[in-house]
Amino acid sequence: MCHDLKSFWGISPAIPQSQVLGVKASELLRPAESTTKTNNIGNVAEMNSNLTEDSALRWAKKDKRRMLHAVYRVGDLDKTIKFYTECFGMKLLRKRDIPEERYSNAFLGYGPEDSHFTVELTYNYGTDKYNVGNGLHFGITLDDVAKAVNLVKAKGGKVIKESVLLDGNGKVITYVEDPDGYKFELSEAATTPEPLHHVKLCVGNLDRSINFYKKAFGMDLLSKQDNPEYKYSEVTLGYGPEDTNPVLKLTYNYGVTVYDKGDGYAQIAIGTDDVYKTAEAIKLFDGIIALEPGPLPGINTKITACLDPDGWKSVFVDNVDFLKELE
Repeated sequence: MCHDLKSFWGISPAIPQSQVLGVKASELLRPAESTTKTNNIGNVAEMNSNLTEDSALRWAKKDKRRMLHAVYRVGDLDKTIKFYTECFGMKLLRKRDIPEERYSNAFLGYGPEDSHFTVELTYNYGTDKYNVGNGLHFGITLDDVAKAVNLVKAKGGKVIKESVLLDGNGKVITYVEDPDGYKFELSEAATTPEPLHHVKLCVGNLDRSINFYKKAFGMDLLSKQDNPEYKYSEVTLGYGPEDTNPVLKLTYNYGVTVYDKGDGYAQIAIGTDDVYKTAEAIKLFDGIIALEPGPLPGINTKITACLDPDGWKSVFVDNVDFLKELE
């Protein structure tokens, strides 16, 4: 509940993007040949598109979409891997080092990437600290929150609010920080199919954001609550029921229109069957395309990246190409 954690939120410009799916922006967006080639691909898609708003809405709903992973940067990759595996019970799913680009990344979660939401951590050589911002946090359900809290305290994390806040379903939740300062909401349940169950972003206009994510992203509005006593409203959106799928939570704090995105958090990755059509649909609903659709240099995974009305970034990844990465 970000409304109770005043230190979470603040004001700053949008984050710079230094990696998309582990590939540096310097490789993706070189000023000459690569930029022209990528943008031309997007322009061809635009010229060939026959999408209207109605057909774009239908496409967004029928497309096979799933939240794949959240991407962010850390100052010590091995330390963060150790913290997440020991404190949160995550598993290291894969790890790769790209010395020629001076970065490494790792994927962690609670099950295979082809069926579970995960985190993608990026370490840039020589950078040991980031401004993590104060407009987001992640949600995890564990079978023993008290045990996790004790481990967080012992292994370099920080407890912000300890087992005193109640969410909308009456569950006791706890807020903690990892060693980099990223914030996690911990809730308790004996079993859950998707332990890493949400990303929460703060937005400046809730109705505007709901409209964007429903139309441009094809998400369903799963729940909405207003809490005038605490001066905030919150909605849950996603691609299926909240009890079995990862979801996006959006919070509006009364009177706050801008938040600090920092330079650590990058984006949410979402699967799609067609990045070109998805990009065109996003444009029709006033989304900003940050990276025109096309294949990534070197690995040929087709992606497109966009910004929501508040400047939060998402990347859509071709479903078939993503599965090839996991082979």
